[in-house]
This record gives sequence, structure tokens and C-alpha cells, in this order.
Amino acid sequence: MQKESIILGVSGLIIGFLLGILVGGKTMGGSGSGVSAPVQNAAPMVNPADLNARIAELEKVVAQDPKNVQAWVTLGNDYFDANNPQKSVQAYDKALALNPNDPNVLTDQGVMFRALGFFDKALANFDRANTLNPQHLQSLYNMGIVQAVDMKQPSKARPIFEKVAQMGGNSELGQQAREMLQQLPR
Repeated sequence: MQKESIILGVSGLIIGFLLGILVGGKTMGGSGSGVSAPVQNAAPMVNPADLNARIAELEKVVAQDPKNVQAWVTLGNDYFDANNPQKSVQAYDKALALNPNDPNVLTDQGVMFRALGFFDKALANFDRANTLNPQHLQSLYNMGIVQAVDMKQPSKARPIFEKVAQMGGNSELGQQAREMLQQLPR
């Protein structure tokens, strides 16, 4: 029993670290891509028991008040943190049905689509988020990551990262975009 608890705890730490990387759009490159995004600023670890309790409470909230946009967003975020991309996508769908023009929710859902391997859907979400708010650099950066890493199309990723680098200036995303540009093949 104690051995299982240790394994579960270590697994939770690894999953939390990886999700922290994804949350900020700072993902690692796929094998053979020759491209990897910087790994920085992992999200703080969440106790799995606390996370499960929050999810259970939020599920009750949305069952009683299905039009509570913020509860759906938070539920999507908690499913995200619990490494449950399918349920996260579904919760974000509910939030977007109530508030379809939230670039942050579109971007988070796009990250979850990417985790599920639905790269076209991820790109569509990132594109829509950036169309709604052309200053939304995280969606644009994520679009570049999917093009470079998942779709293996550095020629499509390059102008995206150039735009993020230019618009982002000395911000963290601007610097990450410049790093990605250095890693892309010519």
C-alpha cells in the first residue's frame, strides 16, 4: 500500500510538471523535429486529493447552475491540471457555448486538443483566439508550436514566431519565440 502511494505521488508530480509546461504553451519538441520550446515556469503542484475534491464540488455547481461560465472554465482548468484532456475539452465546450469569444478559454481548449492529438482543432482554436484578440500572443505562440513540432511545418511556424518575437518584444513569449526561430531549420 505504501509503495503504491509513493508511485502515485511521484506520478502525480511528473504529470503536474508536464501540465505546468503545457499550460504556459511551453512544450517540448516532438521526436525528430529538431525543435523544442524552452521549459520554464511550471505551474505549482496541486495535491491530487485537493484537485479531486475541487472537481467534485465544481461538478455539483455546474449541475445546479449549468449557465455558470466561470464554474465551467474552472472545471475545465481543473480537469486540465488532473491530466484529463477529454473532460477538460468538454467543460471548455460548455463555457464557450455560454461565452464563445474568450481567447483564453479557446487557447486552453486548444492545448487540450493538442494533448489529445487533434492538431487541426488546436490550430483552429488558436487561430480563432488570435482573430478575436490579435494581441493574444499565447494563442499565436501555441499555433507556432503546433506547426513546428506537431505538424512538422517549420516554414509555416517561422512567420508565426517572427510575429510573436516582434510583438512580444522583451517579454518572456517574445524571447521564447526568438529561441524557437533559432531552432527552426532554414
